[in-house]
Amino acid sequence: MKFEVAKSKISGEVFIPGSKSHTIRALFFALLANGESKIFNPLESDDAISAFNTVLHFGAKVEKEDKHYIVQGVNGKLRLPDDVINVGNSGTTLRIAISLASLIDGWTVFTGDHQIRNRVLEPLILALNNFGATVVSTRNNYKAPILVKGIARGGKTDLDAVTSQFLTSLLISCPLMEKDTVIKITRLNEQPYVDMTLWWLDKFGIKYENNSYKEFFIKGGQSYKSFSETIPGDFSSATFFLVLASINKSKIKLYNLDMSDVQGDKRVIEILKEMGAKIEINDKEKSVTIEGGDLKGIEIDMNDIPDALPALAVAGCFARGETKLLNVYQARLKETDRIKVMATELTKMGARITELEDGLIIKESKLMSANVNGHFDHRVVMALTIAGLNVEGKTIVDTAEAASVTFPEFADYIKKCNGNLNVIVD
Repeated sequence: MKFEVAKSKISGEVFIPGSKSHTIRALFFALLANGESKIFNPLESDDAISAFNTVLHFGAKVEKEDKHYIVQGVNGKLRLPDDVINVGNSGTTLRIAISLASLIDGWTVFTGDHQIRNRVLEPLILALNNFGATVVSTRNNYKAPILVKGIARGGKTDLDAVTSQFLTSLLISCPLMEKDTVIKITRLNEQPYVDMTLWWLDKFGIKYENNSYKEFFIKGGQSYKSFSETIPGDFSSATFFLVLASINKSKIKLYNLDMSDVQGDKRVIEILKEMGAKIEINDKEKSVTIEGGDLKGIEIDMNDIPDALPALAVAGCFARGETKLLNVYQARLKETDRIKVMATELTKMGARITELEDGLIIKESKLMSANVNGHFDHRVVMALTIAGLNVEGKTIVDTAEAASVTFPEFADYIKKCNGNLNVIVD
């Protein structure tokens, strides 16, 4: 599938769908809980569906009602899956599920799409093996397909959290292990995603100690209780419309954005404000209104917000002077090497962009229409789409079906905001 886009004058209102990160965590916590949990306003996207199907494999019973899930948990007594678990494109699902499978006395097999089969797992595998599990890669490269056999009992391990998902995975599973756990962090990227996981652990009263994110102590032999929770809107998805309004010099009002939530990507609002956008936040109605203007380039430490790199790279092309996106090496370890991919594809559109080991330097550029490749990466596809909506001529974005990984309504919402977008089915 392709998106064909052309220059547009954007305006309108958008209801941002539920957070992918919160939805996936909620499904796994509901799986582990004792009793019935209710999840309201969950994201229904490809990644969320992968998590939904995975909790079914582990024994949860789930009913889908109008805009919410009712989940009957297993009280920590996970069922050994009777088939291979295919997580599709969801790295979060894979990494959390691997740790949960280490709690079961039996073999669980995981695979996923071509991108998942090339994503890093080594630090998580080593940690779980230190806890007594047996986790092996079928290709002996620390990547999926993965075989997992319990029982992990806890203990001590070092962890290189080059992606926060490794630590999140252990923080969810370790309370259920027999022994106490000590995790010494040798590197931690994306701290806000860890804070999100800790927010959930605090909600359940889980006993742990956080020593300045350098070491975590988790008490063993704990359990999770059932809950009822409404999933807040996804700031990572909102980023594309925030940037779109900023570079289009137009106004968009976004709903379902709770500024009190722990999501790290809400920082994009402050970044765009610093660059020159006008922003009004209404906490009562959970809305953000953004109006673009003359943007200026700034230097941004992206370590906490790697998912914002594709969209902010586009913003940099429309900003006066120079924009630096730095300290975000882990962006190379996502669905694609997003640093390389964004440099390559924006260059096709005329961007003056330099690739660094850990980021990008972007100079103000006069972009032009082009045929670009989304590389089956949802955030790359959406970023290139908003770029194309701001240049003369027709821009074709390939592999556009990837947007459904986190934002199935993306194309419809663009058109609702007067965006000139046509969906071309191959």
